[in-house]
Amino acid sequence: MRAMVQHAYGSPEVIVLEELDVPEPGNQEILIHVQAATVGPANCAFRQGDPWIIKLMYGWSRPKFAVGGTELAGVVAAVGLEVEHFKAGDRVVGTSPRNFGAYAEYKGLAEKSSVALIPGSVSFEEAVGVCDGGATALIFLRDKARLQKGQRVLINGASGAVGIYAVQLAKYYGAQVTGVCSAGSGDLVRQAGADLVIDYHREDFTKTDRVYDVIFDAVGKSSFSACRRVLTKRGLYLTTALKPSTLLHMLRTALFPGRKVIFATAGLMQNKANLEFLMQLTQEGVLNAVIDRRYPLEQLADAQTYVETGRKKGNVILYFAASKIGSPTKKAARPL
Repeated sequence: MRAMVQHAYGSPEVIVLEELDVPEPGNQEILIHVQAATVGPANCAFRQGDPWIIKLMYGWSRPKFAVGGTELAGVVAAVGLEVEHFKAGDRVVGTSPRNFGAYAEYKGLAEKSSVALIPGSVSFEEAVGVCDGGATALIFLRDKARLQKGQRVLINGASGAVGIYAVQLAKYYGAQVTGVCSAGSGDLVRQAGADLVIDYHREDFTKTDRVYDVIFDAVGKSSFSACRRVLTKRGLYLTTALKPSTLLHMLRTALFPGRKVIFATAGLMQNKANLEFLMQLTQEGVLNAVIDRRYPLEQLADAQTYVETGRKKGNVILYFAASKIGSPTKKAARPL
């Protein structure tokens, strides 16, 4: 099978196309013929090994897992002997946050892991896009903030892969939503459901008179110190970026009543039920996938280069067009 692999940390050029063995599914695993995957800032960070905690967890001198990528969608090609709820030919979407592997034509996932059926009206690319940003937004807004109808929510980075789904989910839960983005993304964020859009080039939301019950920094570019004055007395500051200052504020605010700072490793908290829920909302038209650009598998380096410009809106999708959907074919492999 074709796979994009990296044997060292570094620039996008460390990612190369190689031929690897097709994995055999274990007794409780399904083998997925991948049709689409996502490319986002987290993938770029793992490629670089920056911040340092990535190297601490996944290999200090070289990546422990040579094939990257965590969100994927495709067709079940084979199932293990003990698999009960999936069969060959099923269309599925899933995540592999612990050992990666989405940037290859085949990936094995445990039946009990975060993998779900894709409804018939939803495409592979739509499913994996919603799985990417929507799954993260769901953890923060539903599980951490416990968002309630009528609450005032601000989404910083509202046009990004997490932010654009956060806007849609916040509206689904009945919140009053303010989206912060560039002027060029304003219409997109309004279409997603934002009641108010702030152009961060022209207005600093931390210095206005508006206050919020929840501020969700989906891009990790603000701080609790700056946002504190525009939070209600029991307001929540959520962030996707674990900075040293964030950790200190989390520990301090946890000890006293009042405003709270919350960070979550959302990628490691996903489950089957979350993906099934997101697929239901997508099928019903509550969530709409936002796809900025599409790249073929072999142009993964170009996709990551674009992501690192910081200009993407919604998802960047990697598609697998060269191989026909069906049973896996064994090929000679170069060892990792």
